[in-house]
Amino acid sequence: MAVEGADVDTDGAGGTGGTGSASASGDSGDAVAEARAAGPRGGESVRVDVWIWSVRLVKTRSMGAAACRGGHVRVNGERVKPAYAVHVGDEVRLRHAGRERVVIVKRVIRKRVGPPVAAECFVDNSPPPPPREAVAPAGIRDRGAGRPTKRDRRELERLRSFPGPPPGPDGH
Repeated sequence: MAVEGADVDTDGAGGTGGTGSASASGDSGDAVAEARAAGPRGGESVRVDVWIWSVRLVKTRSMGAAACRGGHVRVNGERVKPAYAVHVGDEVRLRHAGRERVVIVKRVIRKRVGPPVAAECFVDNSPPPPPREAVAPAGIRDRGAGRPTKRDRRELERLRSFPGPPPGPDGH
């Protein structure tokens, strides 16, 4: 006896017959479906702070909004506010963690997705990060050497490339 309007379990999985979650095997079809589900429903644009968070360029959405407010995010060469709408084909430049990221938007998504799916949503044209050897190591002092003298501090600042006070008339 069937009841009208009731859901009937025809696949035998015991669920509601929905698509379910992505499997642990990481099928690419599931990843594409996940990215489509994360996309905007009505329009074809998303806030820039939400987009850079959802494709994992920043760790939190508030960090994305702060980067926009601080002028570290540019879309097509213009500094933008967090609510700026991002469209497919836009070039997004983000200065974050001492590095500039240059990405082209391939897919607009609103929800945060896994790293493999996020990588499919943009084309990364960023310059490669500098090698670790090129980064100057911080000055290391011997344990128990005491407080650095003024001369030691100036040498450390020179090594770290910090702009120090201008030299005096005698060159010191």
